[in-house]
Amino acid sequence: MAAAAETRVFLEVRRRLQSALLILGEPKEGSMPMDISITPSSLQMKTAEGCTEICLPAEVRLVPSSSRGLQYVAGDGLHLRLQARADFSTKLTSMFNQSSQAQDCCTFYCQSCGEVLIRDRKLLRVLPLPAENWGALVGEWCCHPDPFANKPLHPRENDCFIGDSFFLVNLRSDMWQPGPRKPKANTNVICKRCKVMLGETVSSETIKFYITEMIIQPSERKFPIIPRSQFVQSIIAQCLVELSSARSTFRFSIQGHDGKAYILLWLLNSDSLVIESLGSSRSVKKFPLLEDISKADSSSAGNAVKVLYQPCIKSRNEKLASSWESDISVHSLTLPSATCLELLLILSSNNAMLPPSLRCMNSFQVAFLRM
Repeated sequence: MAAAAETRVFLEVRRRLQSALLILGEPKEGSMPMDISITPSSLQMKTAEGCTEICLPAEVRLVPSSSRGLQYVAGDGLHLRLQARADFSTKLTSMFNQSSQAQDCCTFYCQSCGEVLIRDRKLLRVLPLPAENWGALVGEWCCHPDPFANKPLHPRENDCFIGDSFFLVNLRSDMWQPGPRKPKANTNVICKRCKVMLGETVSSETIKFYITEMIIQPSERKFPIIPRSQFVQSIIAQCLVELSSARSTFRFSIQGHDGKAYILLWLLNSDSLVIESLGSSRSVKKFPLLEDISKADSSSAGNAVKVLYQPCIKSRNEKLASSWESDISVHSLTLPSATCLELLLILSSNNAMLPPSLRCMNSFQVAFLRM
């Protein structure tokens, strides 16, 4: 059988709009003309060299009769818009389910290597912290002196407080210890095994763990092995969606624990489902944009958020970063500096996998983060 033309296919489904953008990439030279067949559950491309069929996930269905706006875009291929339905759940699963897990014993793991940091901690209270700048607003709430002055919110022994990008837990004597810190001014908490920065000591009794460095599981469950890039983008995507919903903010400054801004993020939408594949002579079910590429086969796809971003490293976009810093509608998220660089690499990699015409919007770069 002749090898099929390697036709790249990109499909973005907008769940709320019930619409889809389909891009069929340019096949290699000499493989035209091409016959395209669209069914509710698959796409088929036939050329003189062979046939490529792409089977969509069971949760995605297209409406072939609604096809419109067919056009050729140089460098991309054929663009086509049509109606679509996607039944993926949009319900977010928090790292803590406050109703069902607050009484469970939990084990805290280093996400990078699986080292146990806190074993069998019974959490009686799992509570969200107020916004990081809540103290500045107290003067607007009270007609008398600040009753919260010099009273930081620190967890008790069986508490866990959840911030925008971190957990606060009590550092009791029988739990994992971060080991000696040199010099004394350095409050960073480092994993004993892989030497990754996990968080910071807030006081003699309180430790802050960043959500991108931890996996918290009921103690009866085993440590889940999740590829690092997949974990980071999932956590960040969920964080962006939760904050945009709770505080009506859509612009974020990703800052390192060193106080420097690394990335400016603008959340465009959170209802996308993206499928991207490179055709072959057999049915294609591999979607590398949203999957772990080390897996041999995969027929799944998931929710994704679409973001605009600008890097701020090496003095790039200084003026824009300064403008966002002084804008009260921009929300800051603090992460370990190494994780900020990881996130920037993930965004750049995901951006490079998009069709060329979709990689930029105005002066920003575009990327999808899987939830």
